[in-house]
Order: sequence, then C-alpha cells, then structure tokens
Amino acid sequence: MRREGDEVKAAVLLKKQGFRYKKKWGQNFIFNTNLLRRIAGGAEVAPGDRVLEIGAGAGTLTRVLAEAGAAVLAIEIDNELIPTLEKTTQGSDVTILQGDVLKLDLDELTKQQGFAWPYKIVANLPYYITTPVIMHILENKYHFEQMVIMVQREVAARLTAVPGTKDYGAISLAVRYYTEPSVLFKVDRRQFYPAPDVDSAVVLLQKRKQPPVDVYNEGLMFKIIKAAFGQRRKMLLNALQMVEPNLSKDKLQLMLQENGIDPQRRGETLSLQEYAMLANSWDGK
Repeated sequence: MRREGDEVKAAVLLKKQGFRYKKKWGQNFIFNTNLLRRIAGGAEVAPGDRVLEIGAGAGTLTRVLAEAGAAVLAIEIDNELIPTLEKTTQGSDVTILQGDVLKLDLDELTKQQGFAWPYKIVANLPYYITTPVIMHILENKYHFEQMVIMVQREVAARLTAVPGTKDYGAISLAVRYYTEPSVLFKVDRRQFYPAPDVDSAVVLLQKRKQPPVDVYNEGLMFKIIKAAFGQRRKMLLNALQMVEPNLSKDKLQLMLQENGIDPQRRGETLSLQEYAMLANSWDGK
C-alpha cells in the first residue's frame, strides 16, 4: 500500500543530497501523485505487467507503476539520481539500470530480466531527445506493446498530425506507420519541478500488429519521406531528386503521375499510403 507523502519524500531526498537539476538532461520531475497515477492509468498498468521506464528520475512514477502491480525495469542516465531512485522504490518490484537508452538494446535488457514480450514502455521523456528515443524504439522494432510518453505539447501535435497540417512531418509518418498514436491528456508546465518553458502532453503509441500500408522496401519509403520533408518549400518533383540524383526529372514526373500524384504538390500534403505507392513504384522501376 502507498505510504502517504512518498513523492514529497523524494523531493526532500533530492534537496538533502544537494541535487542540482541538469538542463543538459532535461530534468523536470513530477511530484504530483494524482498526475503520476493518471499516467500509469493511461498505460493501463495492471498486476503482472512488465514495464520498461525510460528516464526514471527520482523514482516517483516508478513507484506508482510498481504499486499498480507491474514489475518495472527503470533506466536512468544520471548516476547521481540512483541513490534517490533506490530509496524511493525500496521494497517494490523494481530493477534499476544506470545508462543511456539510446545505447541500449531494450529487447535484450527485458529478456535478461525475464520480461515476457510484449512489454509496456512508460516515460517522461526529456525534450531534447524525444524524437531520437522514439525513432530508436520504432526503427529497432522492439517487442513493446505500447508506449505512454510525456512529451512537449508541440511534439505531441507532430506525433499525431495528419497530412496538410503545419505539424505534419517525417516523424508523423514514422509514428503512424508503426503505431496508432493518440493524445491522452495535456499537462500544464506548473506540474513539473523545475517548471519548463512549455506545456506537455501524455501520448499513447499503440503498436500495430501490421503496418497500415503494404510497402516492399521500408528503408526506401523513409528515404523518400526524408527527402520530401528535407525541403518543405520545394515541389515534390524537385525535392525527390535528392533520393536518386541520376534519375531523370522526366522519369520521376512520370512515376508521380502514374500514382495519381501531382508533381507540383509538396511533401506535407502526401498521405502514408501515397508514400508507400511511390516507394513501391520506385523500387520496381
């Protein structure tokens, strides 16, 4: 059972240890118990679940996840936080690992802990590495079931954006290819300590069993997407010449037209299905 004031104790422990919050690692912690429970609820954490937490910080969310019945593997990059993390989660089914998530094989780690696949991922992601962490997880095709992540509100808009909107970009397409994204709820910046300069949102990325489009070569599709968004103001015909410089403009124009895509459109107007169609044509040209 939860001991009253555990989250407050975590804050006190940090103060007693003279802990200095580090901007380079985007350290903005949550001590609000109700909000922490809401995040765990968003991940539908239940007894018997296996949860990988990225950026465990002072362990406040870690403990809530464990008290919901999950076995938790908590990853934290800052070695100075490990003593506080250990005290906050003492007596809970929590394994703590100090390390950089971008340099770790998450499937291998969970396998070593005896986690059944798929597992859940929960994280209060530092703003400066949000996109690299998400892409690291997606591109490595780790055996997760869902991710529930706290991100900057503007990033949440990009993760869930649809074609033709200002927030739509390469990350929107990658996320939608691998997962079904949705915003669970917004979080005011004043819920953090220290408070960041922007508000946040909790996002659910539910992993798909199968991608929503058929594409022969995923790597080629994402190369095309990267080129299309690398020069957003250029027409598609000009932007896509970066994919294969030796491909003539006439052939590229014909390929676009055969797929019903106007060469004068811009990359941010194309759907995932259209990018898949284009990649399949390109692969078979």
